[in-house]
Amino acid sequence: MAWDEWEQLKSEAAGQRSTGMQLNRVPDESPGGAPPGGDLKADQQDLAAVGDSAFRLFDNLGKYGRDAWSVSQSAARDLSTQGFALGGALDHVQERWEKQLKTLLDACAHISNRMDFTQNAHAGDEHYVYGIVSSITTLDEGFTERTQR
Repeated sequence: MAWDEWEQLKSEAAGQRSTGMQLNRVPDESPGGAPPGGDLKADQQDLAAVGDSAFRLFDNLGKYGRDAWSVSQSAARDLSTQGFALGGALDHVQERWEKQLKTLLDACAHISNRMDFTQNAHAGDEHYVYGIVSSITTLDEGFTERTQR
């Protein structure tokens, strides 16, 4: 394919579609769409299950997430002293693992604590259903903040 032909195909494709992202989705069932503030509902049992899962993950990551740390550091040191560049790469991977592990531990602790707080704040409201809105942007900001430290 010649360069001119490629440029022509690109121009035709650009003229047929907008350059913005388009997501396929199921049309709203109700004429009003989702209620304001989101449509995710959770009751006490749901909150307890999420909090419990987050706590168990936090606990297990804390116990087992660093099992390979000393072995990896030893291998990285040995490889580096023998002149292998792999030693520095292994050390870098281990440092990144530690940062990611801390971020995940922080997120699990935050989720567990938040579910406990919400559950305690609304104890006795058995008939109340909570409207919780999840924002990926908010979650991303928290993780980005953690990785910039």
